[in-house]
Amino acid sequence: MGHTYISNPVDEKGFVNWSSEENETWSKLIQRQSEVIESVACDEFKKGLEILNFSEDRVPQLPDVNKILNDCTGWGVEPVDAIIQPAEFFTLLTKKRFPAATFIRIPKELNYIKEPDIFHEIYGHTPLLTNQAYGDFMEKFGNLALKANPKDRRRLFRLFWFTIEFGLLKTDHGLKAYGGGILSSIGETKYCLTNESEKQEFSTLNVLRTPYRIDIMQPLYFVINEFNDLFSILDDDILGLIEKSKELGDFAPKYPPASQDNDKGPMKC
Repeated sequence: MGHTYISNPVDEKGFVNWSSEENETWSKLIQRQSEVIESVACDEFKKGLEILNFSEDRVPQLPDVNKILNDCTGWGVEPVDAIIQPAEFFTLLTKKRFPAATFIRIPKELNYIKEPDIFHEIYGHTPLLTNQAYGDFMEKFGNLALKANPKDRRRLFRLFWFTIEFGLLKTDHGLKAYGGGILSSIGETKYCLTNESEKQEFSTLNVLRTPYRIDIMQPLYFVINEFNDLFSILDDDILGLIEKSKELGDFAPKYPPASQDNDKGPMKC
């Protein structure tokens, strides 16, 4: 069993009193991740990192991050409990607020954590919230998810998983990563562009038919042709494609079965 995480309290101004150990954990994570993303991350992500200019010695405070994001795209980060329900997650996206639990992994879980912590959310996602196409996709996805039948939301979340969390992008310099689940993970960053994983051109229908597990290196990544493809994905009849994907059925998983269902949705990354 992993450590049980509880979000730190946020004061009336939105600040968290991070401990010295928590700040040290952030420092270790950001320094080692900065060393490995250079040849893997897409230019849009690296530009976002420059804009946000995170401190390397302390966990960023959300009000400081939000000032920058709001100036760029009107987005911000909302402090939440460690686990939130899908409807709350999607509603926050419609309000241009990305949820971030205010805890950071303990030192012995530095390499992997099932729950999305502040490092995953802030380092993995907010750099691209400075990008309009990325932010527009998030907002539109939230609105779409709230229109979908709640029973279909787990299937719909596959679109989010294979883009926002684990998406790859074609560039003039080869494949690059933009998914926050990749770029906040040292293991996934080193692994994603190797020949050990399969890459497929992005197809909304195929993505909706593809199961995933949260607790392994991803055996399959989907590739978009350009960053603006993110927004146009949702121009399709997504709700109709969900029905078609259910009629056709899921593809056979490219991973061994887990002891429990890991295809959970937005509460896990």
